[in-house]
Amino acid sequence: MAARAYWQGQIRLALVSIPVEIYSATKSGAAISFKQIHEPSGQPIHYEKVVTGVGPVDVGEIMKGYEISRGEYVLLDQDEIDAVKLESKKTLELTQFVDASEIDVLYYEKPYFVVPADDLAEEAFIVLREALRRTRKVGLGQLAMRGREYVVSLKPCGRGMVLETLRYADEVHKAQGYFREIPDDKPSDELLELAEALIGKRSGTFHPQEFHDRYVDALKDLVERKRKAKGGARIIEDTDDGKRSGSNVVDLMAALRKSMGAAPKDDAPAKAAPPAKKPAAKAPAKKPAAKKRA
Repeated sequence: MAARAYWQGQIRLALVSIPVEIYSATKSGAAISFKQIHEPSGQPIHYEKVVTGVGPVDVGEIMKGYEISRGEYVLLDQDEIDAVKLESKKTLELTQFVDASEIDVLYYEKPYFVVPADDLAEEAFIVLREALRRTRKVGLGQLAMRGREYVVSLKPCGRGMVLETLRYADEVHKAQGYFREIPDDKPSDELLELAEALIGKRSGTFHPQEFHDRYVDALKDLVERKRKAKGGARIIEDTDDGKRSGSNVVDLMAALRKSMGAAPKDDAPAKAAPPAKKPAAKAPAKKPAAKKRA
């Protein structure tokens, strides 16, 4: 079954319009979920939509309400919300082009694949893709999807393009508030060289398939052991390996050298221990004097 387009519309660049479709570029990874269970009966907990003083209500009686003052709401139904006219619901107008490095990583939210909607759109799509690639620019615009308007970026990706939703400025915390207390010290050249050597030693090509969620694996293992355990015995992992130190102070130089596989060097060579003194030779015992005869 073909994937369903997340959004259908057009990219507009000045007077050029390109019909496109976008698809989610990511999917949910490995996960393990739990249900709330009523222990005495072993039955799952259910949730009902309940109104105070009325009790359970039918889903068809529920509307969207925006609170304008305490306990006072403006009611809207879904058709009224869907009817709100916004040009970006169907058109992504590229209004600005910037270097990719100008967009802080904190602003990126979620990626989508962008493809031409039909054969007639392919030529213009390819022209825009290659123009972005040659200029090394990222296109910016705004796009309305699923009840919200996003700032988005557009850039080449193989034969297609990738659109990424971006966070608004008021959705990102200022880093200075978190980093202010970190001292502005400069490390020694020797420490930096060791750290750079360690980074170089462990550098390589990114292979995402080499990583997986070990926490999910551990939970599945716990579930399996619990299933096999008799009498519903609790299974508690002992996480204290007995190797914790009471101090966070470490010899950074020695740790970096050890990480590189080199033996730590002392600042000064150890002095040789003085040779052990030989025990003094005992003097021979004196013979008793002979007795004189009368």
